[in-house]
This record gives sequence, structure tokens and C-alpha cells, in this order.
Amino acid sequence: MKLRHKTILLVGASSGIGRCVALQLAQQHNRLILVARRQAELQQLAQEVEALGSRAQVIVCDATCEEDAARAVAEAIRHHGSIDVALLNVGDGPAFNMATTSATDIRHNMNVNYLSLVNFLVPLIAHMKTRQQGLIAHTNSLAGFLGLPMQGPYSAAKAAARILMDACRLELKNDNIHFVSLYPGFVATERVANDGIPSPLEISESRAAQHIIHGMESAKTDHLFPASSRWLIRLALLLPKKLTGWLLLKYLPADY
Repeated sequence: MKLRHKTILLVGASSGIGRCVALQLAQQHNRLILVARRQAELQQLAQEVEALGSRAQVIVCDATCEEDAARAVAEAIRHHGSIDVALLNVGDGPAFNMATTSATDIRHNMNVNYLSLVNFLVPLIAHMKTRQQGLIAHTNSLAGFLGLPMQGPYSAAKAAARILMDACRLELKNDNIHFVSLYPGFVATERVANDGIPSPLEISESRAAQHIIHGMESAKTDHLFPASSRWLIRLALLLPKKLTGWLLLKYLPADY
């Protein structure tokens, strides 16, 4: 599927990777539905999208709120008639020390990294099932394959999202709905610039956006990138867990 002349819902579009994806897709004459919490940033992005030749609809929404997500999907359908493609690009991965964090912080992390996906999946599946077509992509993380130190709650939420997308892919295969799971490695976003976590093999936001669009257009089941990180994850999954754990601990700061 070429992402050209499509109606595309972009959740988490106001900054970072989502913003870069929007600007790259705007060059392909698409109808973009820009969804995030910050209206000013969305309005600025909408102007840039339209200057590049695409149409833009702005919807202010908190992805962690079920009612907000359902409203956003309904508004997009009312405005455009249908949604061809959705990219659910919501997530946050602060450092967690399990000896000092709280259950409240962990629940919040689960809301952001897992339930935000659920909130959009349900109305999107209902819509695309009636049309018997559609593509839903989710920006996951390579952390969803391993329990990373200082990233335990984040890794757990991303693993849950990975399994849910796998199940959706099987259940809705006959409805011609495609599910693409995108797994970036470390990306140089403003949010993680000073989080204190090592970022080996880091790539730029623009390069990550190119990978995401490629994964969506290829309708790959799972797209892990960049290639260097993809092979490291595959190797880690083959190694004994003790050895993988020992290697991961090497990257931890001495004062964690």
C-alpha cells in the first residue's frame, strides 16, 4: 500500500517522531487527521502540512481517555467519511527504579503505553470491520522484547501491546484489516535527550519516520529498526537469559 491520497489518522502527532511522519506523509497528497493533547502545536503542524499540499484536520485528544479516543475517531469519520490508515504513536519511557517507584507511577505508564493503544483500537476495528479494509500501525519499542533494567514498567507495557496486536492480526485476518507493529530502537527525540539512559545505535527522528512509513507501506507484520538494533534483539532472544541479563547490566550507570 502506497500512502498517497489516503485518509490517515496520526495519534501523537504534535511532536517527535509523529510530527516527522506527518510532514513526510504531507508530501504525498494525503488527508491527515492530527491527534494529540496540545492544540497550539497541532495547529502549527496543520499549517505546515497544508503548505506541503495535503489536507489537515486537528483533533485535540487525550489518548489515555477512552471517551476522548472514541470521540476523535468518530469526528474523523464524520469529517472524511472513513479512515484508511491509522498510526497509533503514543508512548513515554522514563527511567524507573523498581526499588523506589510507586504503583501509581507504574499504572500511569501502563495507561500511556498500553491502554492508549486499546482506546483507539476498539473504535478503529469496529469502523474498519464494516468497511472490510484498513491498516492499523502501532509504534512499539524494541524494549517490548526484553525486560530492560530501569525500564521494567515500560518494557512490560510494550510487551502487552505486542501480544495484543498479534492477537488482532489473527482474529481479523479475514476482515482485510492489517496490523503493523513498529519497533524503533533508540531515537534522538527531545524527550529522551537527558534521561540518563544510554542510547546505543541511536537514529534521528527523521530517519525513524522514514522507517515507520516504509513499514506501513510494506504492511510488515513486525518492523524492527534500524537493522543493527534488529539483529542485536534477535541475538539477545537466542542467548541464555543469564547472559543477556549480564550484558544489559553493563549499560547501566554506576549509581542506578
